[in-house]
Amino acid sequence: MQELQALSPYAYGLYLLIILGGSLAAALCKNLIRAMAGLITAMLGAAGMYMMLNAPFVAMMQVLIYVGAVSVLIFFAIMLTKTPAGDSPELGSSSKIAAGLVVGVMPFVFLVSACLNYFKQQVETPPDIPVDQLGQDLLTRYALGFELISVVLFVAMAGAVILGFERRRSQ
Repeated sequence: MQELQALSPYAYGLYLLIILGGSLAAALCKNLIRAMAGLITAMLGAAGMYMMLNAPFVAMMQVLIYVGAVSVLIFFAIMLTKTPAGDSPELGSSSKIAAGLVVGVMPFVFLVSACLNYFKQQVETPPDIPVDQLGQDLLTRYALGFELISVVLFVAMAGAVILGFERRRSQ
């Protein structure tokens, strides 16, 4: 057990590099399929972090829901709305890039300031909840949340299909 605890900083660093590399690939790749592959890599790194936190159920849900379902949804949206070859959208001017940086940095600044100002007290670790109890709660008390998420995913997919058909009709 001591050997595993000694390796945990290295595993953390590895998962952190996987998440950062995937995030950078998702944000910087001009090819949407490669950007999606970067997003999948970042989500798999997050699943690895959940495993390190001794939360295997959350890690498996990360893989099943985000890496599986959401990535397939994004892939279909890319395929249905992809611009024809040679019609790549132009990159923005420097003012658009600056505005994008500001919009990207502001949530980080707000979260850091909120954490530093409001979360000074120590919180006890919540008790372990068995997976069967968690599943029962998710399917009874929180069923509305699951239904709303499925409606949002359905609307996103339907929107991608409609956009794809509109493009084909206009050509």
